[in-house]
Amino acid sequence: MVEVCAQVLGGPVHLAGDTVQVCVTVTSPSLDPALRAQSSDVCDVVAWGSAQIHCQCSVNEARVKLPPTSPRQAEEQAVTNADTSFAPCRGERGRVVLSTKPKILFCDLQLLPGESRSFVYKETLPCDAPPTYRGQLLKYAYKITIGTQRLGAPTKLLRIPIMVIVLQGLSEACVYSESGELAPSNPFLHTPQRDTPRHTALQIIQNVSTRKNLSQYNITNTRGKVVRFCIYKTSFRLGEDIVATFDFSDAEISCVQYSVTLQSEEVIAENCRQRASQKSMLVPYSKTHEVCLNLSHTHLLLPIPLHITPTFTTDLVSLQWHLHFEFVTSVTEVKGPSPLASSKDQLEWRAPTSLDIETMVWDLPITILPTTPSQVAQAICMPAQHTLPL
Repeated sequence: MVEVCAQVLGGPVHLAGDTVQVCVTVTSPSLDPALRAQSSDVCDVVAWGSAQIHCQCSVNEARVKLPPTSPRQAEEQAVTNADTSFAPCRGERGRVVLSTKPKILFCDLQLLPGESRSFVYKETLPCDAPPTYRGQLLKYAYKITIGTQRLGAPTKLLRIPIMVIVLQGLSEACVYSESGELAPSNPFLHTPQRDTPRHTALQIIQNVSTRKNLSQYNITNTRGKVVRFCIYKTSFRLGEDIVATFDFSDAEISCVQYSVTLQSEEVIAENCRQRASQKSMLVPYSKTHEVCLNLSHTHLLLPIPLHITPTFTTDLVSLQWHLHFEFVTSVTEVKGPSPLASSKDQLEWRAPTSLDIETMVWDLPITILPTTPSQVAQAICMPAQHTLPL
């Protein structure tokens, strides 16, 4: 039985604009040495092999309605004979929102027993492609489909899932970099090599995520000031820690405890909502909690998971991120240990057994950026090699 083995070079995680490379190896099984002399002229024939990358979009039909398919898209997805034609999306759930042109890897491939042949499939992902995303209302899933057919047998498909991460606004940056040279070319001067989309994206991520801009927020309620919150930046990379400080020294209201949660907000486009009044979906991720009664200062350290999807916007959905704060404040004044009291009195101070409290919430929008694909690949369980028997 002939076996097709496909391995994604560089790992299963890619940035939009990257060139995806897949090594496809077709191997014919070895024969028993006793039968090798009798079957020296017998070879396995694989009629053809093709490959294509496509992105499927599936939605919660009770909450999301997809725009109607254009006649051209319907014609492109139509398959005359699913048994012999290369139909990468056959049996897939959802709608195709991105598909590259299929490329032929080989035709009339003849293999002797024990022989193997390797082919490399290359395809560049568009800079404006949607990211891999598994939301509550909508999902984007990428797959590399390799189709092969032996003579007299139906077509078989090998699907390889990959993860695509996107930097919002990268397509505009790539267009600007390509049109940046306005001077006439000189054949006697060395022309510098243009940056690849990956290099441009990583440079933008580095510049934006390292830019410090101290922001201070005085958080108050109807009865007075609760806390001053200081954060050094609002753009973070995947895997980074969100660092900030709380200053209760000038507070007019006693804050008993607080919690901070990293939340995603999934907003469906207005023309794709089943009901105009439906709300966005909120999903919590990292969370920290601290009792801060009688504290003058404290800090926040909240990690950003590597497996989440960075901020992005498409025609169907917008994914936004924010820090969700919950402050529990006391209605009555809570007296702490007196600084003039003896050390023995301070050790014997006890918190009140009951408090009249109020809860207030506040959301701070932030931007989450991608990071290097190799770093993301360490946090996900996605094999880069797959096999298919023919």
